[in-house]
Amino acid sequence: MDPTAPAAHSDAWRLADVIARLRRTLRASIRSDYPWEKLPMAQVEILQRLEDEPGLRVNDIADRHRLAKNTVSQLVQQLVSAGLVDRVTDERDRRAVVLALTDDGRRHLQQWQQAHERRFAHALDQLSPADRRAVLAALPALGRLVDELSAGAPPAQ
Repeated sequence: MDPTAPAAHSDAWRLADVIARLRRTLRASIRSDYPWEKLPMAQVEILQRLEDEPGLRVNDIADRHRLAKNTVSQLVQQLVSAGLVDRVTDERDRRAVVLALTDDGRRHLQQWQQAHERRFAHALDQLSPADRRAVLAALPALGRLVDELSAGAPPAQ
């Protein structure tokens, strides 16, 4: 980062701060609406990934979430023990195992998603029309920012 560009540093810090506060606030507030929220966010993200991409292996999830394979393996085992995910023989490679949401996992995930949607919809409704438009207009740029952050580490200084 260019040390002569303090505004860029300030913008980056402000964005990181807002995102962290948003995540903490959302997580704390939704617990009152939906007690299932006690699952670790990493497990919820695995359930969401399996809904979006059925039939993934543990390695696939580890790669996509940039987590260690043993970490994902432990998270998956907890989800299997809770009855939210099944290990299934891969139809294309009978030696391999893929992961699938159970009906219970799908139901819990849908309830979790609906609770989050309600929370966000309510918060958006409280904003002024101009603020709401600004938030929604920023979504494509935020998506590109996520892609940039996912692409790799920042340049060395």
